[in-house]
Amino acid sequence: MLWADPASLTRDQILDQVTLYWLTGTAASSARLYAESIDRVSGWISGADADQVRVPVGASIFPAELPRPSRRWVTRRYPDLRYWKEHDRGGHFPALEVPELLIADLRAFFRLLR
Repeated sequence: MLWADPASLTRDQILDQVTLYWLTGTAASSARLYAESIDRVSGWISGADADQVRVPVGASIFPAELPRPSRRWVTRRYPDLRYWKEHDRGGHFPALEVPELLIADLRAFFRLLR
């Protein structure tokens, strides 16, 4: 998997996820979100869609996530960036791969909003 940190998932965890999607019949509907939104997300990243989102934003950046946004891009799209953290491990599924890092980031971000 290019979009996940292979060192952070066990074979059993991967099998659990595949089984969950298989038994519930939700793999296709899950993939559909990506297929239907890839052009729009590409527009955000390229700057073709320059609409700004003006709410407080926090970003956790994991090295195995693709595409991996730069801070410059994020601040252009989200001008109220309040929290930014780049990690040395993790990927597209941080809640599964590195939950302790994601939880720490969520707490740190929401602490800023109090």
